[in-house]
Amino acid sequence: MKLKFTLIAAVLFAMVSLQQAHSQSPVFLGLQGGIGIPNLHTGSTSSEVSSGYSSRLGPYFGIFGEFRLGPEFSIQPEINYSSQGGKKNGEQAIPAQQFNPSAPPDMYVYANYNSVAKLNYVEVPVLAKFTFPLNSHFNLLVDAGPYVGFLFKAENVTSDSSNIYLDKGETTPVPGVGKQNFNRSNNIKDQLKSTNFGIQGGIGFSYNLNNGYLFIHGGGNYGLVDIQKNTQDGKNNTGAATVTVGYALRIN
Repeated sequence: MKLKFTLIAAVLFAMVSLQQAHSQSPVFLGLQGGIGIPNLHTGSTSSEVSSGYSSRLGPYFGIFGEFRLGPEFSIQPEINYSSQGGKKNGEQAIPAQQFNPSAPPDMYVYANYNSVAKLNYVEVPVLAKFTFPLNSHFNLLVDAGPYVGFLFKAENVTSDSSNIYLDKGETTPVPGVGKQNFNRSNNIKDQLKSTNFGIQGGIGFSYNLNNGYLFIHGGGNYGLVDIQKNTQDGKNNTGAATVTVGYALRIN
């Protein structure tokens, strides 16, 4: 993962250097940071394990280069730390094989506890960006484009304790299985695909300075890949709303 991040950073800065050497068009290098509000979305093939997630909060920050190709149009590659995942509280389905290895893979038992899926990605979008001047200082920003994401950490953090039940109504305990303690953190990286692809976009406002600009931006991203490797874990797509502030410095 460190090698992937180093290669991505090298490509970005090489693009900046190449643009400086061969063009008089403005080039900006920027920093951004803020919060993400991720959730795990389910499709038509979701299971009881993968459904029922709600949003959580996480950090979102990164660097970018902006290459002005015209008065209002730019290409903007970015490298971002993106917190993904979701949370579930209350009754949840658990593959029955965790308690009985001979159980069918599509059989579930139920328990009442809290869980948070914390998935951390390095995401590399390439955005088409439009800048519309509102007056001499303020601009409207609109951007959209694809991204590739690399998973570098994934854990499922659970808490509370519960009996294990055969039914959703929690009326029939699993024979021979007592109350279970769910206070633990499990590394689930090997259960998930290492690469994700998706789209992102957003809208914002910038304020021109002598050698750059300040901005605030609201947007979102959505993964197009089912992130689970195993069918018994269901199917989810990543996605998050984001709010960031930042600064871009003109470097040519």
